Amino acid sequence: MSGILEGKKVLITGVLTEASIAYATARLAQEQGATVVLSNFGRALSLCQRIAKRLPQEAAVVELDVTSTEHLSTLADRLREQGFDRLDGVVHSIGFAPQEAMGEGFPEVAWEHAATAFQVSSWSYASLTQACRPLLANPSSVVGLTFDASVAWPVYGWMGAAKAALESVSRYVARELGPDGVRSNIVAAGPLRSMAMKSIPGSKQFEEAWEGRAPLGWSVTDTEPAGKAVVALLSDWFPATTGEIVHVDGGFHAVGV
Repeated sequence: MSGILEGKKVLITGVLTEASIAYATARLAQEQGATVVLSNFGRALSLCQRIAKRLPQEAAVVELDVTSTEHLSTLADRLREQGFDRLDGVVHSIGFAPQEAMGEGFPEVAWEHAATAFQVSSWSYASLTQACRPLLANPSSVVGLTFDASVAWPVYGWMGAAKAALESVSRYVARELGPDGVRSNIVAAGPLRSMAMKSIPGSKQFEEAWEGRAPLGWSVTDTEPAGKAVVALLSDWFPATTGEIVHVDGGFHAVGV
């Protein structure tokens, strides 16, 4: 029996460690029949290349810094050089905010720190999609990752605001690219002990909240549920779903205290 991504070609950005949702997505996508290419940049590029060898099939890797105009403008050509004449799916697993932009003191944060969070974590969703647009098939799917931005969290600071912007950007991408057969959706995962979560001061608060409130329970080390949701959205099993946020958080978002 073939997998739900059989024959599809998928770009997965931001793969850094095996503890990431991006890595779980890449592994599951391959298991479901996809051919995968990964991306990262700078010092993280060598880590990504190492991780690529731990997948069921070693994946190609391209360098991509979403703050680099050159990287974005040449991405489609560089993917073609790797044998990707088209893309059926793109996974945006990119987010960063300087330490100065997180924690308490939200109104005091300087613009340059907040601007970095917005550029890397929000604007890049649209710019990455645009960079891939020459290769995007009809139909195809773009999927991003968020941490539920419908409320204000402690210590998350401007990253929370940037995630709210990301969720909005996804809806605008859905509106604009829908006529070309491109779906745009977001997966809102619960707290996971990834590099991104570890960089947030006081993130232990999230783990404790989920332990006490998620109806289905929650494991902060299990990235597979979120990865499965991303793979499902990349597949043809959601052909009429776009502009949506799918919560994979043990039901935490749906209940009160």
